[in-house]
Amino acid sequence: MGCKGSKVRILSHRPQFKGLKSVVAFQPFFVSCPRNRPKFLPVAGAQLADPGFADLALAAFDQVVSNTPGFRSRDGQRAMAERIARALDAIDLGEHADPQRAVAVIQAGTGVGKSAAYLATTVAMALARRTRVVVSTATVALQEQLMNKDLPALASVMDTPFVYALAKGRGRYVCKLKLERLVGSDAEAIDMFEGDDEALAVAQARPTQAFKSAAWQDPVERREKLYDTLASGLATGKWDGDRDSLAEQPEPSDWSTVAAERHTCTARHCPRFSSCSYYQARMQLAQAQVIVANHDLVLASLGMKALPDLDNCLVVFDEAHHLPAVALGQFSSAMDLSGLRWLDKFPKVLTEVAEKAGFALVQDVTTLAQQLKTAMLDASRLAMEFLRGLTSSYDLVHRFPSGEVPEAMLAPFTLIHGHAAALSDALEALGAELKSRAKEDPSQATQCATQYARLGQLAPRINAVVATSTMWLSTTEPPLAKWLKSDTSSGLVSLSAHACPIVPGDLLAQHVWRQARAVVLTSASLTTCGSFDFFLAETGLTDLPHVSTLAVDSPFDYRTQGQLIVADTTADPKNVEAYTRDMVAALLADLRAVPHGALVLFTSKVQMQAAVQALDARLLDVVLVQGQMARAKLLNIHQARVEAGRPSVIFGLQSFGEGLDLPGDLCETVFIAKLPFSPPSDPVEEARAEWLKRSGRDPFNELVVPATGIKLLQWTGRAIRSETDQARVICYDKRLLSAAYGRRMLQGLPPYAVSRRSAR
Repeated sequence: MGCKGSKVRILSHRPQFKGLKSVVAFQPFFVSCPRNRPKFLPVAGAQLADPGFADLALAAFDQVVSNTPGFRSRDGQRAMAERIARALDAIDLGEHADPQRAVAVIQAGTGVGKSAAYLATTVAMALARRTRVVVSTATVALQEQLMNKDLPALASVMDTPFVYALAKGRGRYVCKLKLERLVGSDAEAIDMFEGDDEALAVAQARPTQAFKSAAWQDPVERREKLYDTLASGLATGKWDGDRDSLAEQPEPSDWSTVAAERHTCTARHCPRFSSCSYYQARMQLAQAQVIVANHDLVLASLGMKALPDLDNCLVVFDEAHHLPAVALGQFSSAMDLSGLRWLDKFPKVLTEVAEKAGFALVQDVTTLAQQLKTAMLDASRLAMEFLRGLTSSYDLVHRFPSGEVPEAMLAPFTLIHGHAAALSDALEALGAELKSRAKEDPSQATQCATQYARLGQLAPRINAVVATSTMWLSTTEPPLAKWLKSDTSSGLVSLSAHACPIVPGDLLAQHVWRQARAVVLTSASLTTCGSFDFFLAETGLTDLPHVSTLAVDSPFDYRTQGQLIVADTTADPKNVEAYTRDMVAALLADLRAVPHGALVLFTSKVQMQAAVQALDARLLDVVLVQGQMARAKLLNIHQARVEAGRPSVIFGLQSFGEGLDLPGDLCETVFIAKLPFSPPSDPVEEARAEWLKRSGRDPFNELVVPATGIKLLQWTGRAIRSETDQARVICYDKRLLSAAYGRRMLQGLPPYAVSRRSAR
């Protein structure tokens, strides 16, 4: 249902072209809007006179339990709610010289009902403090559960009404100005909004008649049809500008051309600002007391005022075990060293925009762009010579040990950084001028917004070059991971330079924990090998006095509901080919005895494909393979087969080992092909292991084993999903029992009845 009432704009000043990788937008869901909704909006830092926030929060939790039909409190869930309430009771929000902080780290086993525990307590506490709750997840599935199930259920039983909203990336919305110009006959618009020439050439390559399928469509015609359809939908009110509300999802390359982007947006100075889908959602967000986001968006919006400041709200990181990896991804950088035609366009666009604006560029952008292109070509040539000296393959990732780039490459990268920074400054100055003129003279707003969008198309490229070259020239300790990647997946040889920090805890400590005041970190897999130590280290929370931990056991009786069978193979798992043959033979024998539903989890596509190729005709009719079809369709077919009394087995990789809920007959057995060690070729993990070893530490026991233990906990967690399930886990990797590190991992798993099966 909708909400009536005043709309509040949330506008913030941000650098025009600089910042982290992504920008936050919002999709409001005002489905919890009783008529007696409070008249106040959240006021950051405001607190009530009554200090009993913990008691209030727990009372709200108890009310939810007692008033929700079919809902019953579990001891673990109550313990979790109490820990959250007590931990966050005395925190200080807003301006404080020495604020009280609290971080509650809670592992809640499967079936505890953690979302109800943290939502009831944090929402009640936030309403009492007149602040907000930001709930951050790692998966779309959990976001949908919170928005469509958990929050509506909470809103229906709480005395105090509240509004909740879903935060989404800005790029999920269309830019109406771009779309209008592309649908029109403006030739300049094509130049404005097209992507890189090399990428476009590959995308538009027409297949020969011999290979052209019936489904093939000319890319240009496809785009024109799409843009006409989108424009018509907006004009008639049948579409709201949100990509996710389209009946069919467009090709990513087609959508990116019309997607809203910070770099191309003049915000309130745009002539379409009043009807902008992104800003309409953002303005409405001011009415939401609960915001559901994801880890990427939370980290990307730090300091941007797009989400509530971390020192003025309560924050819940659900699926928190993903947070370290997301932090590394957010602060990594890469630049293309092969597709450089954009540098020919760069000075042309800047010069034309400056001339139309009557603005004098201080820098000689034509010379700078030529110099930058020359330096990048030199770097590319040196890099390719270096890689060809290692191998004749054009598909290669090479990491530089200890982050030390060869001396010969430092000179061109130094030049790259200097020239790119100067061009970025010119871009910034011209963009600032256009925004200023649009503000001072509204009659120029349309022209300024159009020209600003032309500049914005160049910003991500030049920013990536500045950021990556800065990181490549860095000599910090611990060192950054730096690597070159050459591949031919696009049909052309491409070369790129990459850099990334290697210690996620340092990033989170600097960018999150220094600001945050009240945080709950929760997941079903925060401990590994029986301890929180690894997670605390990975998140930068070790030894902080305001951090508390709690492990809440699952209500399931794993000893009577489940079995963990370790099936030996003759081959050593380190002998990949021989082990795969033995494992596949044992797996196929077990699959023939599957009566209902089962899930097989593989550690690599190669391993999974070996199993697929070994299937006989009978099993081919039973097995569904990840990637054969959309995930939702695959799961629907699996469910239909099982409900019809037929056996059905899903073959999946890591993404199917987490967040997949197949209760009862849908998954009576989980088969684990091999202990889920990460591939040894990841450059960031390689760099970190190298650094630890150089520091006299043991990367295998300190990093590899705990990280694998967390994955194994997630994988085994697919088996028992309810208090009535009966299920088995069969692991074909004998190291789980025979190796000391395997037994360490076993300590972190639920207390299954464990047995060993000899090789057949």
